[in-house]
Amino acid sequence: MPLIAPILDDRSFEQLRTELVGRIPVFNPEWTDYNRSDPAITLLELFAYLGEGLQFRFNQIPEATRLAYLKLLDVPLYPARPARALLRCETRHPGGVMLYAGDQARAGKVRFTLDGEAQLWPLDCVTVARKPTAAPAEASEPELHASVQAAIDAIGAAYPDAGSARPYRTALLESDGTSPALDFSDAVDGSLWIAVLKAPDIALTPAAGQRIKLNLGFSPAAVTPTLDQLAPCPGAAAQRGPALEWRATSAQVVDGKPRYLPLRVAGDTTAGFGEEGVVRLELPAELASLGLPAAPDGLEGAGDFPPPLDDARAGQVWFWLRAWRADQSRIGPVRLVCLNAVQCSQSVVAPPELLGGGSGQPGQVFALSQRPVLRDAAWPVQLEVEEGGVWTRWSAVDDFDASSARDRHFSVDAEAGTVRFGPRYPQIGERVRVLAYRYGGGTAGNLPAGAIAKFGDLLAGLAPLAPMKRPGEVEARCGNPLEASGGVDAESIEAALARIPGELRRHDRAVTRDDFAELALQTPGVELGRAECLPLFHAPDRASPRAGTVSVVVWPARDPQHPNAPLPDAYQLKRVCQWLDTRRLVTTELFVIPPTYRQLAISLSIKVRDGYGLDAVRDWVALLLRRYLAPLPPYGPDGRGWPLGRRVLDRELGGVAMQVEGVEYVGELRLAGRADDGSWQEAAAVTLTGWEVPEVAAIAIVDEGSTLPAPGQLVPPPAGGPAVPVPVLREEC
Repeated sequence: MPLIAPILDDRSFEQLRTELVGRIPVFNPEWTDYNRSDPAITLLELFAYLGEGLQFRFNQIPEATRLAYLKLLDVPLYPARPARALLRCETRHPGGVMLYAGDQARAGKVRFTLDGEAQLWPLDCVTVARKPTAAPAEASEPELHASVQAAIDAIGAAYPDAGSARPYRTALLESDGTSPALDFSDAVDGSLWIAVLKAPDIALTPAAGQRIKLNLGFSPAAVTPTLDQLAPCPGAAAQRGPALEWRATSAQVVDGKPRYLPLRVAGDTTAGFGEEGVVRLELPAELASLGLPAAPDGLEGAGDFPPPLDDARAGQVWFWLRAWRADQSRIGPVRLVCLNAVQCSQSVVAPPELLGGGSGQPGQVFALSQRPVLRDAAWPVQLEVEEGGVWTRWSAVDDFDASSARDRHFSVDAEAGTVRFGPRYPQIGERVRVLAYRYGGGTAGNLPAGAIAKFGDLLAGLAPLAPMKRPGEVEARCGNPLEASGGVDAESIEAALARIPGELRRHDRAVTRDDFAELALQTPGVELGRAECLPLFHAPDRASPRAGTVSVVVWPARDPQHPNAPLPDAYQLKRVCQWLDTRRLVTTELFVIPPTYRQLAISLSIKVRDGYGLDAVRDWVALLLRRYLAPLPPYGPDGRGWPLGRRVLDRELGGVAMQVEGVEYVGELRLAGRADDGSWQEAAAVTLTGWEVPEVAAIAIVDEGSTLPAPGQLVPPPAGGPAVPVPVLREEC
């Protein structure tokens, strides 16, 4: 990448000559001939020429020295990180289609590698939540009231020990990602229901002895918890979420209740439906045991019987899946549940390479053919050295601080794409090879939904061993119902040079305020735009000082839903919390919290200079004000985002507006802040608490002489209470 060196002294030859001639009257007033014909002037020009050349060389010294320090301290550049996506696949082959970890999917020229294997079956699904609703009134809806009351009576007879009946309505979540997020936190039974749909004209024909495994993709909705809902980071020993209980319906009804079959969970990367991933469910060997229980009269959709569906989908339901958390906690908002899902990352598996032979000298470095290399625990760099005619596996380490001449260790510079040997190294004639590694990553993988549309290269060596078909042999399609995200470009040299003091100071541990903020920005898999540390601040109680407590405020680099006031979701907060938890002191109670915004409304009148358009000047003033009050770099008063707790003054906003070309003066400016009770209060200065930053809710800019609106009138009032849910089981003719 290009390296722009800092310019310490950029004076040119003419500037140096002019400066030297200007000093003549001070040191030698008798010298009055400054023409180029004067021999002394010629000598001055010679020194100016030599000085310009020396300045050019001196300007190279700081950058070269810092780069030398970077190599001497063994501080490599941070490599690129790959984007990740959840693929939803489809097929109509009754025998199924097999995908393996390492297979590829493509979005144009961008290649993605599957992280796990998947069995694709001609199945689909729809997810259902039992949402509470008001019971129909007898006066307004007598028929619906009678049917609901009959169901309540039937429930009382079938479940004598049950509590009070709770009417509900069915809310659907489609598997193609087009539905809005569905919240399961208020489901009447605390369960997530999934109807497995099968086309009537397709009969599954798995191979003899083969167990069908369903890959169920899951993605939670982006929800930002409030400060009251936050808990301290639990530590590295408590990172997994609560386990999920999975059951499948059978056609049997025992004592008036449906019989459910327990399912074996073959894998779960969702941490109990806590983050995006895939759950692998193994169906029973006897597929005939799966089915739909026949509900007695009045119990359709009641109690433990599955919820009702419309007639078109009811005829396609093979069986129902039911999931709930073992600790009785609720699942929360969900934006996607789909079958035939597999996770992928924007990376490519490199083929085996022969790197060369050993030289018998310490510090040997071998270059890989592809870069940047991805540091992946699932796909590490596998290196072997031929020792005495036998290929021996060596282990990758971050550094050689704990390595000795007996340890077969090597390190990887992921950004440079090189491997380096430490105290033990290959001898003369010993060949070195790598068997596998991944490369790729960067922002090129951050693609919109639907961009990954076809399969790429497949692991052909596994195909003959599989009893199932492969893509290409039969029709199989793939697509990403949600956007691919998480890709980050490699670190620049300038950023690496800037973090040298911090690396030497903290040694990968969080002790001081700057340690927490700098380490939070380095969280892998999360792209943050800003992080601030609030020492001694207890976030849930808003109490400060609280001994032993540290709160870290984080802002995402981008938030399409809230571009002016970006908020991290629960997943991002969890990843930062996990990253910092292993680096904090054991006596520190750590909170990772979202920013708190104080809404502002601004109205001002300006006088526009002659020759400038009011609309253009007004747009530039509004843009400059929003950037000045923005929370993310490179905006804000000092280019690092608005400081936490810094009050907002109306007179400084007027000074910001005066910086726009075309503004002659600011006539009047009114500033208002939203109080905790929701009311707007005008003031010359809006005071923020130590954990707040401003959010511009509205800006009104008028020409001088026009009526200036009150800032509080610019923001519409909030919407009313929650919408009344639609009653369930209403039949339409």
